[in-house]
Amino acid sequence: MGLKTSEKPLLERLKDSEKDVFMQKAVAKAQDAQWEKREGARDELGNWEQWRELGEQIRQHTIAYLPDYLEQFSDNVAKQGGKVFFAQTAQEAQDYVKRLIIEKQIKKVVKSKSMVTTEVDIDPMLLDLEGVNVMETDLAEFILQMDDWDEPSHIVFPSIHKNREQIRQVFEKKLGYKGDNEPVNLARCAREVMRKFFLEADMGITGCNFAVADSGIINLDTNEGNADLTISVPKTQVVLMGMERIVPTMKEAEVLDNLLARSAVGQTLTTYVTFAGKKAEDESDGPEDFHVVILDNGRSNALGTAFQSVLQCIRCGSCLNVCPVYRHIGGHGYGSIYPGPIGAVLSPVLGGYKQFGELPYASSLCGACTETCPVKIPLHELLIEHRRVMTNELGMQHGFDDFQMKVIGKGTSTPWMFKSAMTFAHAGSAPLSKKKNISVENMYDYGGYIDKGPGMVKGWTDVRDLPRPPKGSENFRSWYKNRQKAGDK
Repeated sequence: MGLKTSEKPLLERLKDSEKDVFMQKAVAKAQDAQWEKREGARDELGNWEQWRELGEQIRQHTIAYLPDYLEQFSDNVAKQGGKVFFAQTAQEAQDYVKRLIIEKQIKKVVKSKSMVTTEVDIDPMLLDLEGVNVMETDLAEFILQMDDWDEPSHIVFPSIHKNREQIRQVFEKKLGYKGDNEPVNLARCAREVMRKFFLEADMGITGCNFAVADSGIINLDTNEGNADLTISVPKTQVVLMGMERIVPTMKEAEVLDNLLARSAVGQTLTTYVTFAGKKAEDESDGPEDFHVVILDNGRSNALGTAFQSVLQCIRCGSCLNVCPVYRHIGGHGYGSIYPGPIGAVLSPVLGGYKQFGELPYASSLCGACTETCPVKIPLHELLIEHRRVMTNELGMQHGFDDFQMKVIGKGTSTPWMFKSAMTFAHAGSAPLSKKKNISVENMYDYGGYIDKGPGMVKGWTDVRDLPRPPKGSENFRSWYKNRQKAGDK
């Protein structure tokens, strides 16, 4: 899968999303429910805006001194007997894990939920190794694995696009499940399968919410406890983390854990907040062999640029839960493992404009994502910046779209042309207009609406009504001019 999840063009992915009525209803329901839980949890904390400012300061400071904190973290992991590998690319991260598995003759691997492992395609690599079995242990990821490795559609709730009956059918087909579609019974079935695999696993792979620089330990937040078992049972532990997922001390980790839990799932604190590393001499469980793979994979592209603030992200998914575009197209419409507003900003940074140049345009620029972000990433401003870079610096806008924008720019910047367009817009739109009876007062007073707009207008009229422009003598400018004259008299 990797960073890119689909080879289909954006418009084709959107058509598929339009047909998935269940997904749209599920996303809408989740967004509404998360709104109440999230805002309630934030209110309990008190002074939410001050907490956001503190989170922003922590993330900005850490990224500004990223090389120093990464070196400190690496040194402290080594002092405890662990190993750190810096992977420049996804392939380097894959190769390191693969060498480790072959060297140690690993047969069974358990994984906790991790966006980074999906980003670097760890699962397909493991499946290609002869004699190696792998199991996702997050319930949602386990469901996707059982459904022939279906794509995740949300950062926090990967299987949000599936209902309980679909899950029951998957379990029946792959696990021989004979029960009903009650979530508690489905979860019991998954637990029975996972628990046996846990006890036989000889390698655990996790992601990392935050790495603590001054102690060399990692911080994981989960609600199922599966990450704790992934860390504590197998003898060998591999942690894959984006290079930006680091904090100076435990004090900063505590602040970000609070922001993360309240923003991601509307909880005061996530059920399991785990700090772990290599097994100490006086501990009864934990990994005897501890490895951390720190991944760049395009993240350094953002350093020192207008996009540096995207590295502040703590992967809470709050921006997805308020986004009107995500509400309608779901996660699969983005074609990236990072969907929603954060994905529309981050994916072009990591994968380039050739793969993800359409995503910055998949936004209404309403700013809700920026408003909800717990670490104050200016997401909608970064989407505009992507558009500016592609249009002005890279000249990627071309063909008929480019011609249309030049005509519009010339027309709106030249007074006589603009005035002429306003005068003749009503008559010129007649062939495109049709009548419609509607109760909204004044909306269709000027001869109906346009439902098949030309060129770039088509994207709007395909899904919305565009009222026909008024006559030149009845438009706002004429009305205002006449009011001024009446006032003078």
